[in-house]
Amino acid sequence: MKRTKSIQRRRRHWRVRARVKGSPERPRLTVFRSNKYIYAQVIDDTAGQTLAAASSNQKALKEQLGGKLCSVDAAKLVGKTLAEAAKGKGISKVCFDRGPYKYHGRVKALADAAREAGLEF
Repeated sequence: MKRTKSIQRRRRHWRVRARVKGSPERPRLTVFRSNKYIYAQVIDDTAGQTLAAASSNQKALKEQLGGKLCSVDAAKLVGKTLAEAAKGKGISKVCFDRGPYKYHGRVKALADAAREAGLEF
């Protein structure tokens, strides 16, 4: 079987997801990073529900960011917004799912901003 980029990416994500599970007490904070935007969700895996979500594609955040929707600053703002939304729903502890991405750059900036805004990993 030829190892294409998409297959390698999927396998990396499976490895991470094998260890990280979200529960009602400690939901999973997952990150998706595209070339244009960054998205984050807080998910309860037992119920299969998204409890809170934020992305650089949201209208309010787009206005604050101007034209830099895929920058580290955008990731920080998304992390802060997500943490505020989660705190509003009574969520203070999460487990972090970086997906198939390395923990640096935009992914790290989002995680650090969420921690500073009050989420506990």
